Amino acid sequence: MGVIGSIALAANGSVALLLYAFRDGDANMRSVWLCSRNDAIGNVAVMLAVLGVFGTGTSWPDLGVAGVMAVLGLTAARTVIAQSRLNCKKASNPVDRRTLHHPNSWVPNSPDGTRATELKRR
Repeated sequence: MGVIGSIALAANGSVALLLYAFRDGDANMRSVWLCSRNDAIGNVAVMLAVLGVFGTGTSWPDLGVAGVMAVLGLTAARTVIAQSRLNCKKASNPVDRRTLHHPNSWVPNSPDGTRATELKRR
């Protein structure tokens, strides 16, 4: 367990270090950074919980780590949702909500300026 935990910590820690420079990017980059950071913190916490459970013979250390990880996940989700909403408000090209669920609303224009849906009708 300790060997696997150490390998996971090395992997998650290195990814978190690589993404550290992008932690203030858009909502997607922020989300990836927060998840990688939380994974690295989780690896350390789980290894400490293993020692705590082994030392005390109870499940309380494991439950405490689970609570901390839940709080980390929820606060990261709140941060990303808030940043996503802010990005949507600042967008220079707002989404037309009437066409949001149209099946072909995502299709780009063709080079001559006609929509792909118009090309299907010809």
